[in-house]
Amino acid sequence: MRTLRQYRLLALALIFLPLPGLAAETGIDHEKQYRACIALSYRQPWQAFETAENWASQNGGAPARHCAAMALLEAKAYDRAARRLEALAATLAADHVPSPGDLLAQAANVWLLGGRAELALQAIELALQYDPDRAVYLIDRGRIRAEQGNHAAALQDLDRALALNPDDDDAAAFRASSLRHLGRADEALAAIEQALILNPNNPSARLERGILRLARGDREGARADWLYAAMEHRGTPAGDAAQARLQQMELKRE
Repeated sequence: MRTLRQYRLLALALIFLPLPGLAAETGIDHEKQYRACIALSYRQPWQAFETAENWASQNGGAPARHCAAMALLEAKAYDRAARRLEALAATLAADHVPSPGDLLAQAANVWLLGGRAELALQAIELALQYDPDRAVYLIDRGRIRAEQGNHAAALQDLDRALALNPDDDDAAAFRASSLRHLGRADEALAAIEQALILNPNNPSARLERGILRLARGDREGARADWLYAAMEHRGTPAGDAAQARLQQMELKRE
């Protein structure tokens, strides 16, 4: 399904601005240190985690704690990362930027990466309590419900998200998947074409269109979509799923 909107980008989307006067008080440029810590987490996650923990002990505050969680994410310690994000969310004021809801939504995505759909659903339900009309939260809940096999409920969330933000290509792609699972193939194909109009490079849309094309007997069209997703988005959930489908297709030819 989703690539967590490229989950690495979530780290920089949740920039933690230091409290006024904190830099002067500590002599540390917290925003610069946060960015450096996040960058290190991509290369050496456990070293970044240790750096973030040391920084947190020196009044690093939310930026340090968030970087520690992101380092755990990069190290694939998903449960620990998600729990850290939920704990951090509990310490933030409702008007904090990013909001507690944003942290909970990020935790939901991390739980899902670790295969913990029930805990992911709990986290995103809490996020929606902060902002029931936040389209990205609804998309996340729809995706989680789809992972649980509840495609009818997922479709409701995705329809609502698209009503709030008609240009969201992820929502359109996931909506197509739920329609397919509900046996509404023609509607699914129309939805996936709309997703690709919004973003021709969306890997989840390419993966889904390949599935729909194969179901209609278009093996070459399916192969083209999966090859694109596998080559251009290697290492993401959609890219890896496309690669797996290509391998299955080749095995069936042998």
